[in-house]
Amino acid sequence: MSEFSSALDLFLQYLIVERRLAENTIKAYHSDVEFFFDFLRTRDITTLSRIHPDHIRAFFVSCHRRGITIRSNGRRLAALRTFFSFTAGSGLTGEDLLVNIDGPKIGQALPKALSIAEVDALLTLPVRTTPLILRNHAMLHLLYATGIRVSELVGLPANSCNLTNCHLRILGKGGKERMVPFNETTRNTIEEYLQRARPLILKGRQSRVLFVSNRGRAMSRGRFWQIIKEWARAAGINHAVSPHMLRHSFATHLLAGGADLRAVQMMLGHSDIATTQIYTHVDRSRLKSIHQRFHPRG
Repeated sequence: MSEFSSALDLFLQYLIVERRLAENTIKAYHSDVEFFFDFLRTRDITTLSRIHPDHIRAFFVSCHRRGITIRSNGRRLAALRTFFSFTAGSGLTGEDLLVNIDGPKIGQALPKALSIAEVDALLTLPVRTTPLILRNHAMLHLLYATGIRVSELVGLPANSCNLTNCHLRILGKGGKERMVPFNETTRNTIEEYLQRARPLILKGRQSRVLFVSNRGRAMSRGRFWQIIKEWARAAGINHAVSPHMLRHSFATHLLAGGADLRAVQMMLGHSDIATTQIYTHVDRSRLKSIHQRFHPRG
């Protein structure tokens, strides 16, 4: 048995006995490490002692040239990190060869946003109204007007909504508090809900949350997800719509209209402005499409 095969067998036993990983994960690690060994054999490297960090870098360059996706290479790197951590810890290699090797950067997918026309259609109040319809209408308006997370929306305390000054007090991730403004149109939808719908839904019960379910409690995120899909279908929107898409739309439309990036960061509750900057890429892609469409040599 070759040194590579022996080391791989020991590694698999470690994954099974000590790490107790799922069978599919073990199979994936097995395949990824074996694929790396195959690469080394093409360079006449058959012992662990001859492996150098440069060989690992060359391996990922080779993977990239073969068209293997960054995400797949990221998974492959995770397998090799685990393998070389094991070999260093068990004395099979003198050091962990991947300590100073960074992972491939997985590009962040651009968030999908609704068009202005789609938002208008989604936020149009149906002709027939019920207490629940008024509640849902107010929730959708507030979600788009503030860009808050769906978890923040469904659990929003009633006393966190200031209708006099039109702002929310949000306790976000990590216990960080932020103030988020909203417009008068949204205030009107909330006031209508509070006057005409919330008392009828509660039926004399008390609740600390602003938007209540039939049971007088906070709505679940899953239920609101269903509601937004139902409203999108009724509005004639033919693609999938999620609560997070309204958050994306809030940020995208603000920045497209000239809003300050730092202000949008504060309203979204992002701790790092780099997270907010992805929305500037959305606008750049829109500008690129406009350029290609209208420029005489586009």
